[in-house]
Amino acid sequence: MTNVVEKLSANQVESLLKKLPFETSNLPQGMRARIKHQGTTISVYQSNKVMLQGKNATTLANQLLPTKAVSTVSSTQTKNVSSTIHFDDYNCIGSDEAGSGDYFGPLTVCAAYVSRQNIKLLKTLGVDDSKKLNDNKIVALAEQIISFLPHSLLVLDNVNYNNKQREGWSQVKMKAVLHNEAIKNVTQRIDQGDLNYIVIDQFAQPSVYKKYALTDIPYPQLTHFETKGESKSLAIAAASIISRYAFIKHMDQLSQASHFTLPKGASNKTDLIAAQMITKYDLNYLDRISKKHFANRQKAINLAKARTRPYN
Repeated sequence: MTNVVEKLSANQVESLLKKLPFETSNLPQGMRARIKHQGTTISVYQSNKVMLQGKNATTLANQLLPTKAVSTVSSTQTKNVSSTIHFDDYNCIGSDEAGSGDYFGPLTVCAAYVSRQNIKLLKTLGVDDSKKLNDNKIVALAEQIISFLPHSLLVLDNVNYNNKQREGWSQVKMKAVLHNEAIKNVTQRIDQGDLNYIVIDQFAQPSVYKKYALTDIPYPQLTHFETKGESKSLAIAAASIISRYAFIKHMDQLSQASHFTLPKGASNKTDLIAAQMITKYDLNYLDRISKKHFANRQKAINLAKARTRPYN
């Protein structure tokens, strides 16, 4: 199977949509139109990128697209022989999380399956370490890759996060449970016989992860824990982008509902906004959209008290 990706202008997209009877309803988020034509799936995204997947992808691209396709990916890959595993030469599930260091907002975890066939495609789309990408780029990328990558996205909102923390769960335990469940979900959505590796962006020692995961780890013999995993596996990079996308979207919703622009992270600016929120609403409101065990909470309480203290 071959994959082809091309970025078109708005006028070129309109011209393409007139050439074939594309489906334009009930599509994944971020996708504008799709059709199965001559054994090839043609997907048109809101970003004006067009992706063709199938044995006739290159032929159809030359027929339908105005310029030469920027990326052609053969299903046959050459494996590099090295003492270090080059995960992008294999079919991998990668997992990563977002929101763990942010006072406001949920903890989001994603596991995503990336086959060898999709490696160059993801590179062409611009999938990279999410920490290097701004929010707009993450949203645009995520809305493309979620349409074709098998994945599982889990969100632990602040209320449930705080409940688990009150019950004695560390953040490491929460992440271990969520990662393990997301990975298990993805294994049920793919041909497990094709899976070569499971790669987890390491946030704890493997023994700690296994202790906290609560349930059996799927395919432990295939599982690897990698520090700075996004730079070592595009499967982790894709999972990172999707988890970060979910975190951004939830933060946008919380900001809209609270009428505050909620900052990411846990800086002094976070303390100031949290203090203003206590003053405008109350502490219970703040706790429903934040992680209570962060030091920012007490700092915000102190700031709010100082502002309401009468002058002598």
